[in-house]
Amino acid sequence: MSFQVFRASAPAALCVIAATGTALAFGHHHHFAPKATLTITLDGTLGPIISGNDPGDLDGKNATVTVTASESLKPYKTTATSASYHIPKGDIVVMVNGSNYESTSTSSMIVKLGKKADTLTLKASVDYEGYKVQVTDLSTLQAGSWAKTVLEHPALFSPSPQDLTEPASTFTYTVVGETTVLGVTGTAANSE
Repeated sequence: MSFQVFRASAPAALCVIAATGTALAFGHHHHFAPKATLTITLDGTLGPIISGNDPGDLDGKNATVTVTASESLKPYKTTATSASYHIPKGDIVVMVNGSNYESTSTSSMIVKLGKKADTLTLKASVDYEGYKVQVTDLSTLQAGSWAKTVLEHPALFSPSPQDLTEPASTFTYTVVGETTVLGVTGTAANSE
């Protein structure tokens, strides 16, 4: 599991998506922001521990992260190869050991296009029994998974599903000042 995201630590990992459409009307090209909502689901197993003490005892645990993102979102930051999007509070849900955790504030989703791989990074906060847990999920997908238009609006990646493997895909959580990085093995899938 990687895009897709806990005991004195909470779960959360997320996913992203992007792409715009182009319409031809009266002989002119018009760019528009699609109105659909993307759903990204990440299923996987956390581990092994790459660094940290894993106070949440997440090594070896299964997790599912579901993210919804409107295709009409616009990035708050862009580069020639990346786009960063704000994801509204509650639009990331992480299920671990039968318990669901929603993002408690605005989260971020960063899509980066690369020659060897495309990556999706999700950053969110969740609450677990009164503890604030910061979560960062890095999912490494095949190069060319997104069209370049993902830098303008969230869009579907392809193929879907595709495999996530550690150590290229990781799940990082910080609780009470202690940070743990775990590998992620699983699948990433998306739909409209």
